[in-house]
Amino acid sequence: MAIARFKALELAQSRLSPTVKIPHEKVTEYYGSMTFSDDVMRSLLSPEAYLKITTAIQTGSKIDREAADEVAAAMKAWALSKGATHYTHWFQPLTGATAEKHDAFFDIVPGTGKAVEKFKGSALVQQEPDASSFPNGGIRSTFEAHGYTGWDPSSPAFIYENAGGTSTLCIPSVFVAYTGEALDYKTPLLKSSELLDKIATKVMNEYFDRNVDKVTPTMGAEQEYFLVDEALYNARPDLMMANRTVFGHAPAKGQQLEDHYFGSIPPRINAFMVDYEIEALRLGMPVRTRHNEVAPAQFEVAPTFEEVNLACDHNALLMDLMTKVAARHKLKVLFHEKPFAGINGSGKHNNWSLATDTGINLLGPSTKPKENLRFLTFLVNVMKAVHDYADLLRASIATAGNEHRLGANEAPPAIMSVFLGSEMSRALDELENVGEIKLEKGDNVYLKLGINKIPSLLLDNTDRNRTSPFAFTGNKFEFRAVGSSANSASPMTALNTIMANQLMQFKADTDALLAKDMKKELAIVEVLKGYIKASKRIRFEGNGYSDDWVEEAERRGLSNIKTTPEALGFYVRHDIVDLFTRHNIFTEKELEARYEIELENYIKKVQIESRVIGDLAMNHIVSTALKYQSQLVDNVRGQKDIGIEERYYSHTVESIKRIAEYTSRIQMLVDEMTEARKKANNTENTAERALLYGTDVKNYFEDIRYCVDKLELIIDDDEWPLVKYRELLMVR
Repeated sequence: MAIARFKALELAQSRLSPTVKIPHEKVTEYYGSMTFSDDVMRSLLSPEAYLKITTAIQTGSKIDREAADEVAAAMKAWALSKGATHYTHWFQPLTGATAEKHDAFFDIVPGTGKAVEKFKGSALVQQEPDASSFPNGGIRSTFEAHGYTGWDPSSPAFIYENAGGTSTLCIPSVFVAYTGEALDYKTPLLKSSELLDKIATKVMNEYFDRNVDKVTPTMGAEQEYFLVDEALYNARPDLMMANRTVFGHAPAKGQQLEDHYFGSIPPRINAFMVDYEIEALRLGMPVRTRHNEVAPAQFEVAPTFEEVNLACDHNALLMDLMTKVAARHKLKVLFHEKPFAGINGSGKHNNWSLATDTGINLLGPSTKPKENLRFLTFLVNVMKAVHDYADLLRASIATAGNEHRLGANEAPPAIMSVFLGSEMSRALDELENVGEIKLEKGDNVYLKLGINKIPSLLLDNTDRNRTSPFAFTGNKFEFRAVGSSANSASPMTALNTIMANQLMQFKADTDALLAKDMKKELAIVEVLKGYIKASKRIRFEGNGYSDDWVEEAERRGLSNIKTTPEALGFYVRHDIVDLFTRHNIFTEKELEARYEIELENYIKKVQIESRVIGDLAMNHIVSTALKYQSQLVDNVRGQKDIGIEERYYSHTVESIKRIAEYTSRIQMLVDEMTEARKKANNTENTAERALLYGTDVKNYFEDIRYCVDKLELIIDDDEWPLVKYRELLMVR
């Protein structure tokens, strides 16, 4: 194995960046060129069909067969002109990855044997992939293969270029079981966005602006990731199997000098970034920012805000695209939340806001008192929603990978809290403490309330808090606790739903006061005052990494759920089930299925890590350590034989003893871990099995790692079988 390590290093150090073909056009000229965009539709469809499609996108109405056939014909002609040979319904099952089944455009004309290019509206609207092997949580039997993908016209179809020069028309789609239950991330997200649109629009129309016809949740996902050389990756079985290193002693130089953050991007990495950015822009993904992150070999890409469904599609597509482009550069992208111990892990910061069709960001402050009352209304309702359903948000980010990252002194803690910044906190405190106001005829309610005193520089006028899981950052909320490998649709579905639910409550509370002849502005302020007071305990402006906050949060009664199985349990808690079923986002059966799927996913990932640890420890580390120990024993014996005094080889004897101690302990711990795994596997209840994996099995990981990492410092570098951290992180 040591030979394989050095061959991998030699290969990695000899890499040259491939030449990236830079477009001659400006970005604005090729942006979205591989998407079936609004401009393409307008040019290829009849005015009647175009109107039907755009209306369906805006209102969610159904598309009739005639219009679907015309769209299919136009889409086929456009795709063929771009060199596409196949089409697929591109969907996002509950595996955490995207899925696709490619069908050729050509067909055989019956009786003639002639080939013809064919793509009907029925093929556009619906496809029937085999659903038997996708996670379903007991919704359907494995011998029943029926599952349906359905076209989502609100997310533009796109042409995805494959290896070998071929390309495929990809049709973003929902994925449902034969019986209608959702088996994907997109379906509930679309439902939650529609729900939020309806109530937010109603609030705007009745209290603030009758010209608003639609409110859209928006998102921009900052994607963090690591890059390592492909040869080094292939020489680490743990990276290949578990997507993270289970062993590895910290290098002398990690991130402590903070010299990587925003530093000069290495040429090979920059070439990769330029390459995937060009392809992303052609696919209509508005990637704008690239930079080095805190940890060595860690980087980030960030897009412009988009409608949340499209943003989630684009993030899932971007991750797939980056993986494929990296292969051309002989690199591997690591999206695991914690691929390396001792340095920062990776998140996916979901920047979420609400936008009207009239161009207003509802979470954007203003210098005008009336507009600021609107802003405060939506801000405070977000805060109240997060307060009431903090446990649901915690569940929405709970994964095996994120469990390694949350609270690990580099990421938001498992405690859900809201950071507003000093100015916003002061403004809310002032609003909360406004006393009872009696208005006389002609009085200016805004002056009386003091709302006009809110500073005009509210937009981005406060420092950021990197330790907060849910931070207000000037004109949006940044859900920082989302894991790097996650599908953003899951936390965004939760956030959309709790915000819609909260706005319904706000409207009911405000209308109750209006029914008592209270002035509208006063009624709104009175309700907001109550919400500010009720949700105050979730506001926190300090260091979320500190032990003091953990103690303070406990005093406030905030949850601190550190394990994934415990957090996932919130999905089937009575109030959460009631929330989702009442608003028709999930059925109770769908929630139970997702709970089961997530638990099984957690179990399998911890199980894989456990097996990798056992394999590497016994077949790579212990065997290497014992061989090296034998060399030391021979060395000591030889020194004795020629009469060298013991004091000269006593340190070598100590090394022999330490190797014996660590190898013996590793073997004992691996045996015990294996038995714990067997015990967990024999537990029929999935929730109990997940808890056993998260405790009885996982508790061995760090103890085994400690021994292995100690051996790494003892054994000759030439003998060590695994690519070391300094090589993985520094060779690029």
